[in-house]
Amino acid sequence: MSFIDQSKFFVKAGDGGDGCVSFRREKYVPKGGPDGGDGGRGGNVIIKASRHLHSLVDFKYRSHFKGERGTHGKGSDMHGARGKSFTLEVPVGSIIKDAETGELLADFTEAGQEFIAAKGGRGGLGNPHFASATNRTPRTATKGKTGDERWLRIELKLIADVGLVGLPNAGKSSLLAMLSAANPKISDYPFTTLEPQLGVLQFKYHPPYIIADIPGLIAGAHEGVGLGHQFLKHIERTSVILHVVDISSDAYLDNFHVIETELRKYKQNLLDRIKIVVLNKTDLVDPEMVAEIADEFSLLGNETVPVSSLTGDGIDRLKQVLVTMLATIDNQDTSREDSANDD
Repeated sequence: MSFIDQSKFFVKAGDGGDGCVSFRREKYVPKGGPDGGDGGRGGNVIIKASRHLHSLVDFKYRSHFKGERGTHGKGSDMHGARGKSFTLEVPVGSIIKDAETGELLADFTEAGQEFIAAKGGRGGLGNPHFASATNRTPRTATKGKTGDERWLRIELKLIADVGLVGLPNAGKSSLLAMLSAANPKISDYPFTTLEPQLGVLQFKYHPPYIIADIPGLIAGAHEGVGLGHQFLKHIERTSVILHVVDISSDAYLDNFHVIETELRKYKQNLLDRIKIVVLNKTDLVDPEMVAEIADEFSLLGNETVPVSSLTGDGIDRLKQVLVTMLATIDNQDTSREDSANDD
């Protein structure tokens, strides 16, 4: 199934039902008073964030979403029923913009958040509204109002707890498979991963954590080179960044700085994010050299964990370090929420 992270779609709320012209029919009363009911309001189009969705693939098959029209009013003061609203579910992390102006309309950061994308039209008025002292039998009613309609654009920024970054072929896909139950495509060729992959890290006595493998970045990614903008945006909301470095390459340090530079140029605050440098492919490097490289990165102020995503060496330690960091972040967030509630 394809991963789609942006799409354009059309929303049309239901039109309001028409008001009714009607008069009471009573025995011995040839001209009863007006009793035409009002039309029902049209249904809205509501966009709602869901934790059960992780891509916009549904927009590949459908791009028009409509609310139901309100029913017309009837005699005997019977008002029309309101049209049913249509609720469009999107993944948490979705951003809704006006397709023409680019105006940001909604930013879904939590499950359950809702946004009325198009409001249903008001129902028309029945003829009792037009009765007066001089006109007791009005034959006037109004049409229902047209519901809102517009083109919108949706963009998805994955909300993952952990983001994997690194140059193509650094071993991120293999690492994701080791850390989670994901089964990404893996090979020895650069750019094997052409779209973000998601996995779930399960650890005893801890909640599950979502890991996103961001496709291989290259120099110039912050300017859109290699689809950089499409990929970099998915790293913005992660709590922890795993920078995967292939230490079997002679240029491992230069490669590390390439990615750091791209992160800084895209969003300066990405460098302030909690980060672990994963020294991958230790199975291809002499153990003494691995220790020297780890010291080298530690001197740069980085938390480092040597692993082999091929043999599994170091994976358990990486999981433990990750879960400890994420649990600490969760506790800090909970403390801030409790403080805010106390205020």
